[in-house]
Amino acid sequence: MGLKQWSYEQMKGAFSSTLYLSLSFFISVLILFKLIRRTKSKTKLNLPPFPPKLPIIGNLHQFGALPHRSLRDLSLKYGDMMMMQLGRQTPSLVVSSADVAREIMKTHDVAFSDRVHTTAAKFCVYDCTEIGFGLYGENWREKRKICVHQFLSTKMVESYRFIRGEEVAELVNKLREASSADARSVNLRELLLSTPMKIVYKCVFGRNYSERNFNKVKDSIRKVMVHLAAFTVRDHFPLLGWVDVLTGKIREYKTTFEELDAALDEAIAEQITAKTNSKEKDFDFFVGGTDSIASAIEWAILELVRNPITMKKVQEEVRTIVGHKSNVEENDVNQMHFLKCVVKETLRLHPPTPLLAPRGTRSSVKLQGYDIPAKTTVLINAWAIQRDPKFWESPEEFLPERFEKSQVDFKGQESFQFIPFGFGRRGCPGMNFALAAAEYVLANLLYWFDWKLPEDSNTLDIDMTELFSLVVSTKEPLHLKPKTFSF
Repeated sequence: MGLKQWSYEQMKGAFSSTLYLSLSFFISVLILFKLIRRTKSKTKLNLPPFPPKLPIIGNLHQFGALPHRSLRDLSLKYGDMMMMQLGRQTPSLVVSSADVAREIMKTHDVAFSDRVHTTAAKFCVYDCTEIGFGLYGENWREKRKICVHQFLSTKMVESYRFIRGEEVAELVNKLREASSADARSVNLRELLLSTPMKIVYKCVFGRNYSERNFNKVKDSIRKVMVHLAAFTVRDHFPLLGWVDVLTGKIREYKTTFEELDAALDEAIAEQITAKTNSKEKDFDFFVGGTDSIASAIEWAILELVRNPITMKKVQEEVRTIVGHKSNVEENDVNQMHFLKCVVKETLRLHPPTPLLAPRGTRSSVKLQGYDIPAKTTVLINAWAIQRDPKFWESPEEFLPERFEKSQVDFKGQESFQFIPFGFGRRGCPGMNFALAAAEYVLANLLYWFDWKLPEDSNTLDIDMTELFSLVVSTKEPLHLKPKTFSF
């Protein structure tokens, strides 16, 4: 009986062991099969090259404090198209070639027409429902059409000439006062920042406005722009999004939005009788038409001060065309061909947004022979493209003359080596508005004043270090001494 019992237990144990072994083998085969399938599916994709990456953070450490420069350096080694893993699982495609940008525009513009929704944009910009961050589609196209028709068409931009004249006259008066006060120098950036903001505010809300509410809108917009350029953990590591809650960043975003929303509501209430604008539209107008314009003008003056021969040439053109008039007219600016070359060369060397606003792929596409998956973040390095020696002679030098006989323009239809305003469906709709303001302000600064560095400094002392944000500026504001010009 004992022998029989032992045999039964032994047989039972053997059966259990066999069952567990079989199950373990079956599960192992399933796991191996899935891994093989996953590996095969990945190997089927011919992805652009990846720079070496680290665990978890991927290539985030290679982004650098000045990403447009860091990514250009990486592209010289890994190619004009390269994939990067910026923390999160979703890959990013970096484009540093005019040829690739041309193929995107000509062949795949719709596929590359989505936007990436960052945490800051979701909380601060009406849940990404406006034009700048909105997903491509019928609703977005309709909003963009309305915005261009009501604010940004050539006819509308021309109608704002009286507003531009008023605000630039105020800027000139402030500079005259500084000149007559025999001050050591003025902070040109500080003065320039308020002028485009007031131009935009008047264009949106009317010429009669509350100074108090203007300051509230201005302060809120400044905060939003800081948030949009800030690092948010959730954007790169979604599972760690709670960190942004604990650090108070999400609460800060929400508070800023509430301030902005209330300020815009108040501004709309002041001018409601003749307006039908949406707050989303107002926000895009402010962000696109303020700091970028001020930055372009500051870079232009900085480069002209560093290149006195070019400064003399453009001032002679401006002063010859305007003559002895009491003010600079916009029709005069249209005749200033070399000044327009100066603006172009400034935007080539110093595009306000060197990495164009990130796009997202709506579907998988084949680009330059590579497979680009759907929902890929696309970073187009306009700064690198506009300094490519393949297209530009002496690309690091400030040479406005290069545009005097050139057919290269801003529109990004053929000349993809010059794309400061982007291109295609996601190109900047406010290009005409920005150019009109920048050229008119610059013409006045060059007509009414001679610009000198403080007595204890020279051109070699000018700090050209960049500060990367939503709009790239010089790390240190430009301080110059304006001297009122007299015929």
